[in-house]
Amino acid sequence: MRGLFFKIFAIFWIAQTLIFLISTALILQRRRPSPRIVFESMSDVLRIEAEESLHAYQSGGCAAFMAYSAKHQQTLALKGDGGQMLCGPAIPLPQTDEADSESGEGISGGLMGSQYVWRVPITADRGEKYIFLLSRTPSRDDHRWYEDLLHFASPQLFVAIAVGGVTTYALVMLFTRPLVRLRYAARELAQGNLKTRVDAPAYRLKTSREDEFKALVHDFNHMAERLESLVGAQQLLLRDVSHELRSPLARLSVALELAREDAPPEMIDHLNRFEREAGKLNQLIGQLLTLSSMEAVEKSGSFQPISLRELARSMISDAEYEARQRNSSITFQAGDECVIAGNRELLYRAIENVVRNAIRYTEPGTEVEISLGLSDATNARDVVLEVNDRGPGIPEGELKDIFRPFYRIDRARSTETGGYGVGLAIAERTVKLHGGELGASNRPGGGLTVRMTFPRCGISGVP
Repeated sequence: MRGLFFKIFAIFWIAQTLIFLISTALILQRRRPSPRIVFESMSDVLRIEAEESLHAYQSGGCAAFMAYSAKHQQTLALKGDGGQMLCGPAIPLPQTDEADSESGEGISGGLMGSQYVWRVPITADRGEKYIFLLSRTPSRDDHRWYEDLLHFASPQLFVAIAVGGVTTYALVMLFTRPLVRLRYAARELAQGNLKTRVDAPAYRLKTSREDEFKALVHDFNHMAERLESLVGAQQLLLRDVSHELRSPLARLSVALELAREDAPPEMIDHLNRFEREAGKLNQLIGQLLTLSSMEAVEKSGSFQPISLRELARSMISDAEYEARQRNSSITFQAGDECVIAGNRELLYRAIENVVRNAIRYTEPGTEVEISLGLSDATNARDVVLEVNDRGPGIPEGELKDIFRPFYRIDRARSTETGGYGVGLAIAERTVKLHGGELGASNRPGGGLTVRMTFPRCGISGVP
């Protein structure tokens, strides 16, 4: 979210700066006179110069005219109506201007070589006509366009940028903080914390009755409450149904034992079948009760240091008997002593469920390989327990689904091809309860790898 904040801030700030610069440029363009206005102003100045020069000539002759010319930075000259030079140096004119001098009355001129030359016809008070000439060297223009911009915009531009930046920062904070709160709450909700709620941002100003952020917060909280209610009702129903089924199963077991005493020999096989099915149902109910009780276990309230190497060895001794019945075997490799903080009974059940699942699906005559060690990551702070089998594997699109309760690859849901789809769900919740991760991947050449990762708390052995 920090990246989104800076992106929005940069966009707003750049947009404000560009708007101010464009506005300044437009103002400067309006302040700069058009060529027509410039020509009219220059014509007025030239006529004034011509009238004052003619006045000096008529009052004091050529000496007065030259004295007036010496006060200026340009060269002045005066011709008679017939073209004869009266005062001043000879100033050449373009051929067009020579023709205009005989019949034209307008101001004309232009660049002649390295000089600007202007011709101004003028008439004295007594009707005599003269030609006033002005020549000057072009001045070097080192002016740049941005100089006007800086001159006009300083310090307004920098003040506007600073104020715009502060204003944009406040607006972006106003817009993004509720989104940040919603993002954190959504992440907590996705991780299973159904009690997550988003507090209404009290710092926001009530600008209108329709506040989109408050409406979004209200909808999110309503969704979270609904999810918590539905999941809670489902867990309560699962727990209550499981408890209620235990009593009839117990009575059914007693009734089976009484029936065995009076049953004829041909009924024994049927009674044994009843007993096996009742045992499977009792096992399923036990798993459901374990799954529902996982939500109520505190994460670290009763955790103690546990050696995963010793725990896995004790579990393998019990699982080898089931592996021999399927004509398979179990191998166990452990490196350094791996100690984690956890609940021994829950970890035992989680590892046992994963190993028994591997034994159930591995091909006869193959090995179920169990390895324990430290992570290969740079920090080497995690303990990794891997269980590998040589079974048919799982489609890639269903690798994450196998840890959902009652999910099975076999769509027929036959108990002959697997369990009830609860064991891996219990293992997944146990690993998450201990701050770890549980994942599955297909092995090259066939088979499945289930990887259990736990945060390590020590290296010393635990008896």
